[in-house]
Amino acid sequence: MTRFNRQRTKAATRAEIQRELPGLTRRGVSSPLATDGLWPVPEVAHLRLPPPPVLSLRAAAPGGRPGRGGAVTNHQGGTGYVREPKSELFLLAVSHLYGQGSFYEGAAERDERYLGLIREHAVSDPQWTLGLLRWLRAEARIRTAAVVGAVEFVHARAAAGCAGFSRQAVDAVLQRPDEPGELLEHWTARYGRRLPQPLRRGIGDAVRRLYTGRALLKYDTPSHRFRFGDVLELTHPAPDPAKPWQGALFRHALDRRHRPGRAVPPADERLLSAHHALLAVPADDRRALVTEPGGADRLAEAGMTWEALAGWLQGPLDAAAWEAVIPSMGPMALVRNLRNFDEAGVSDEVAAEAARRIADPEEVRRSRQFPFRFLAAHRAAGAPRWADALETALGHSLAGVPALPGRTLVLVDRSGSMFDQPSARTKLNRADTAAVFGTALALRAERADLVQFGSGSGVITPEPSVLQTLRRFRNLGGTHTAAAVRAHYRDHDRVVVVTDEQAHGPSDDVFAPVPEEVPVYTWNLAGYVTGHNAPGPHRYTFGGLGDASFALVPLLERGRTVAWPWE
Repeated sequence: MTRFNRQRTKAATRAEIQRELPGLTRRGVSSPLATDGLWPVPEVAHLRLPPPPVLSLRAAAPGGRPGRGGAVTNHQGGTGYVREPKSELFLLAVSHLYGQGSFYEGAAERDERYLGLIREHAVSDPQWTLGLLRWLRAEARIRTAAVVGAVEFVHARAAAGCAGFSRQAVDAVLQRPDEPGELLEHWTARYGRRLPQPLRRGIGDAVRRLYTGRALLKYDTPSHRFRFGDVLELTHPAPDPAKPWQGALFRHALDRRHRPGRAVPPADERLLSAHHALLAVPADDRRALVTEPGGADRLAEAGMTWEALAGWLQGPLDAAAWEAVIPSMGPMALVRNLRNFDEAGVSDEVAAEAARRIADPEEVRRSRQFPFRFLAAHRAAGAPRWADALETALGHSLAGVPALPGRTLVLVDRSGSMFDQPSARTKLNRADTAAVFGTALALRAERADLVQFGSGSGVITPEPSVLQTLRRFRNLGGTHTAAAVRAHYRDHDRVVVVTDEQAHGPSDDVFAPVPEEVPVYTWNLAGYVTGHNAPGPHRYTFGGLGDASFALVPLLERGRTVAWPWE
């Protein structure tokens, strides 16, 4: 373990304060900490930020080589419009899974475009970029892009000699106990093991907030490259003064990393002690402890997760083992394992209780899962006994979709490029996601025309539920957005399009039939460079399909000035 160097730490602290608040000295005396009790706050040019813009495409198209907002050719040879820099970053951030390509862009190309935009805005507008990263992790619930974004944020500001905001960015994106290690993994892979002070302090803030005994059991596993002990050794966080037990927990985490055979949990950590006692039970006696009366309570008291249970039992989970661990599983863990329950033969009684929890509105709200998670589970489960619960949960997850008044035209892109998968870990594609949210908007609107479009287009008559309606959608080939607008716009009060924006055709404005005063809302699911909205008023482009994004529509229509979802 690296020894703590007090003088080096004091020197680093003085240097950081001097960079953060230049001029904070005593009438020219050289010591950066000498103030005589006076704390003047100097004017720092890089902290004076312009007001954020509304997320729309309003920039005039310049002549000659197109710049931001100018017309260009998109991936399909149609007319596209280059976005304003912040709009491009926002839409890419909410639609891009780091390390995953898309229909028109490879993974490396998309990753570098995202990281380059983060680096640019970390220096030019750090406050805005900090807000984006915080919202991306906490509200949009996108993990890796937020964590990697924070790494580039810190590095770009350090390289540019800029102070401030980096510690807050790191702390903001670390919301799960394994994420400090994930951030260190990304940093060391790109920039080595030398850690800037703001990075160490931001990780330390998160560690004090996130590290508990239960977190240690769930996330401090050999599958993680950076264990809790590694994070503690690299960043040296002090325990939270309000958590007197945390010091002993930190020491135990270090023992687990370096002396696992001799690591004994602190005496006052009941959960860790119960787990340690279970691990000490001979392998031949373990299954009986699970299947006999009280087995479920023993697993819960020891914090035994379903992931760890199979390894502890040294064999597959049969019906009795699943029935013992199901009561302590979270709702999303239940959703992910429905097929496993059926294959093991879990009883109808236990399945009914699991289904009740999956469909519970408070559980759905607390899980903060997007609707397509429940759609994926519905398709994977197969057994009819889960169908009603998953459909009910999907309905609860759509609580943030606004009930739009008047007449709404909802256009859902079903072109071929929408059928690529945003992640190798899911069988769902962007077309599925577009259909879910388009259907939800149509079902909740006062009066809506729901249209699927591609090379052709057609009206979808909504069924009473989202899942029933989804069966009517098809793969329709190309992306003839302008033709769909011409065919179906009939004096609607608004137009909503869920798409990747790569429209076919030479039209300079795919929404030319829609009067300028009628709002057009585009939900972009891919984050490509070009969009299909011509510059002009009442033309808005959003990314992300969560509550925060949907809430912007009624605000805009009530005449409020709206900038970004986190403002």
